[in-house]
Amino acid sequence: MNLQVELSKEDLVHYFKVIGEVDAFTAPVLKERLVSVQDIPGLQAEIDLSEVDYIDSTGLGIFIGFYKALKGKEGYVKMTGVNARLKRLFEITGIDKIIDIEVEEGGSRDATV
Repeated sequence: MNLQVELSKEDLVHYFKVIGEVDAFTAPVLKERLVSVQDIPGLQAEIDLSEVDYIDSTGLGIFIGFYKALKGKEGYVKMTGVNARLKRLFEITGIDKIIDIEVEEGGSRDATV
């Protein structure tokens, strides 16, 4: 499965739309897009996961690394469009304690881990 990461900007807010599966094979695409902006001081990032079907540990590591990089520069990360399965994954791993998670309306779509 391919992964697409679309980026739009409005001042210091960067909106990422992630489409597809995030795994060891596709994760470099996501990492490249996030790393390209992570050194901007005060960056506000919103990551839309409403079209993500799968995230493995590689993807989780990228999100945590991005969070840490932004936090170090007084930035902020929010994940939106999170389905029920991903929400559970973020709860189990504790990511929901450090990154703001916004659950998808109806949030019943599956994402396998």
